[in-house]
Amino acid sequence: MAAVVETSATAPANPPTVTLRAPTTLFHHSLVTKDFELLKFHAAAALQLQFGGQRHEQVVTSDDRLIASPYNDPLNLLDLRRLDTPNQLLAKALTILKPVRDDYATAEYTESFNWQAVVDFLRDLSAAEGYRWKKQKFYVVTFRSQLQPVIDEQRLNDLDYYSHQEAIASGGLLKYWFGTKNERHQNLATCVWRAREDARAGGTGPWHKQARGAVRELYDTIVFKTLKLVIDDDASSWEISDWTSEDDN
Repeated sequence: MAAVVETSATAPANPPTVTLRAPTTLFHHSLVTKDFELLKFHAAAALQLQFGGQRHEQVVTSDDRLIASPYNDPLNLLDLRRLDTPNQLLAKALTILKPVRDDYATAEYTESFNWQAVVDFLRDLSAAEGYRWKKQKFYVVTFRSQLQPVIDEQRLNDLDYYSHQEAIASGGLLKYWFGTKNERHQNLATCVWRAREDARAGGTGPWHKQARGAVRELYDTIVFKTLKLVIDDDASSWEISDWTSEDDN
């Protein structure tokens, strides 16, 4: 299977402009929409973030489980209590991840999302928590696919939904995003993991096994690629590039 070529991208973050003054907590996920379009394309998961000092924070129900995908259901939520501070912060920052161009299914990955805004938000969140961000690497996976013209849509949805539950249960899946197929049945899905080991553990369940077995039934092509997201000290810059054998060490 041919690999998709991605060019690396490095970008400096904007100068610090801290607007948050206290650590963030979470509104209960049930207070946020379940609408796929809003969660995929309008960063609706960010509405779950509750910023300290809000008068209503002691009134509404809170949560430790974050909406980290287009699935706002209990078994698809990320339990932040299982993560250390930097991974919690990035997971929260990734709630604003959304595509910035309509051709994301085929466009260069780094130019398809608002990565700069995510890193800027991460820097503000870190400052609000009193945490100094130190350089860290994350494991990123992309899936570029072309579906067959006629498929069992419910089967595809079930395989994705329950496979995500298996993956999120591993504890290290910080973000899962997928788009909507275009007129040529092409689409993009992507995961941001704490580490490669989490991705391996998250892909071993029975639903993942079923999904792998259904590839020929559902897809004309599917291309899997591994990348790394490196966020530098103080979230001052970021880079997305190919994952190499050296990154496994």
